[in-house]
Amino acid sequence: MTLQELLLNKRLVLASASPRRQQLIQGLDVSFDVVKLAGHDETFPAGLRQQEIAEYLALSKARHYLSHHPASDDMVIITADTIVWFDNTVLNKPRNQQEALEMLHKLSGNIHEVYTGVCLTYRNHHKIFSSLSKVEFATLEDDEIDYYIAQYQPYDKAGSYGAQEWIGYVAIKRIEGSFFNVMGLPVRQVYAELKEMLKNG
Repeated sequence: MTLQELLLNKRLVLASASPRRQQLIQGLDVSFDVVKLAGHDETFPAGLRQQEIAEYLALSKARHYLSHHPASDDMVIITADTIVWFDNTVLNKPRNQQEALEMLHKLSGNIHEVYTGVCLTYRNHHKIFSSLSKVEFATLEDDEIDYYIAQYQPYDKAGSYGAQEWIGYVAIKRIEGSFFNVMGLPVRQVYAELKEMLKNG
């Protein structure tokens, strides 16, 4: 049974402001609505690491959505959060140019991890999972980092970069895992988990 058939008479909601996630869900050839989350607190408890952070934030976004929007039995909600993990530290979205510079200098010439946590919510049940991709960056010159930040303003991206942008073409040497996960959503896994949830729902 296709996901399209399973979603008949159901409303699929992507609760995200990310244009990358919207683009990736569109690739699944399913109808969906986009609701942008506003006022969500993206802090997380101290002591969480790697995928624990991404999964916590994905669930937190689902709860935030439900606290502001009515849900129904025919509604399926997708929330997600992507983090970059390097040197035992999470690299979130940079708050300014200086933070973006510092992050990209750290990633230059090194391997980092990208985790995307996903929460699927259906009939008051949360299904939470995550995906890991390892990304190896070439060594970037200072001028290249300055150019990317000036041209692409990566202030809405974890780790200060978008793999689908210029920097992805010139800096990414190798990815172990899903490229789409690095963009912000492991769509193959989302597709499989949605099918399983709806079949068992």
